[in-house]
Amino acid sequence: ILSIWGWGSLGIVLFLITFGPFVIFYLTFYILCFVGGGLVVTLLFGKTNSEKYLEQCEHSFLPPTSTGVPKCLEEMKREARTIKIDRRLTGANIIDEPLQQVIQFSLRDYVQYWYYTLSDDESFLLEIRQTLQNALIQFATRSKEIDWQPYFTTRIVDDFGTHLRVFRKAQQKITEKDDQAKGTAEDLVDTFFEVEVEMEKDVCRDLVCTSPKDEEGFLRDLCEVLLYLLLPPGDFQNKIMRYFVREILARGILLPLINQLSDPDYINQYVIWMIRDSNCNYEAFMNIIKLSDNIGELELCDLHVTILIFVFLIC
Repeated sequence: ILSIWGWGSLGIVLFLITFGPFVIFYLTFYILCFVGGGLVVTLLFGKTNSEKYLEQCEHSFLPPTSTGVPKCLEEMKREARTIKIDRRLTGANIIDEPLQQVIQFSLRDYVQYWYYTLSDDESFLLEIRQTLQNALIQFATRSKEIDWQPYFTTRIVDDFGTHLRVFRKAQQKITEKDDQAKGTAEDLVDTFFEVEVEMEKDVCRDLVCTSPKDEEGFLRDLCEVLLYLLLPPGDFQNKIMRYFVREILARGILLPLINQLSDPDYINQYVIWMIRDSNCNYEAFMNIIKLSDNIGELELCDLHVTILIFVFLIC
């Protein structure tokens, strides 16, 4: 053992005398350079061979594909295909033209003013127009299969008569009250719906008639049901298109129509227009009422005139 340690120490001393005291640092540096150079050469060689192999595989097995952005730009630059829309809705030109104007004005007032700030593509507007026309065509087709005579001669007259009876009963309850406080109109509305619940048996329309928010919600639900019945399944499953059409029908057509029919000035003008075109003019009608002394006839005349006005407005 002593000889091994002796010869080892002698070899180290001779190595240091021959190569100098910094040979250990040089040797470590040379080893690190050798290892690092080997790793760099290996990585470069592997990268080059991998790229060549992937290129061969791509040309051999995979078809060439274009990038997404140039493809989208190419599709957008293509000329839009012309969509032909049949303007026939009910088969009668006297009805189809006003309906087409209503559709055009609705799109102009509720869609075009914000859509053109996003895109100039007309396909979206044409799709909405086509959806509206399909719903109207289905509505016209199904309306022709309904027997409207019993509805207008029996159902609607009975409903309107019930409405008048409820209103008169509510007026009677208001007049029977001893105290006449302020806010009689509000008391009349509350009493009217209370009487409606008593006569209609668990049916009350107070929220729909007095709250604009509930009225809009009711019209939206009504349009949703109509679209479910009238639209094809594919169009109805498209939620974005369905919501657009629902809002146009509810807020753009039905709600303004109800507000106009509920305007007393519009009703008075309509009555004047009907009297002006009839043989019995306004002066003759007023003279007949002034000369009559039968209260029952006057009340019956009032009821008939009200029903006629209501039927004309519905028609």
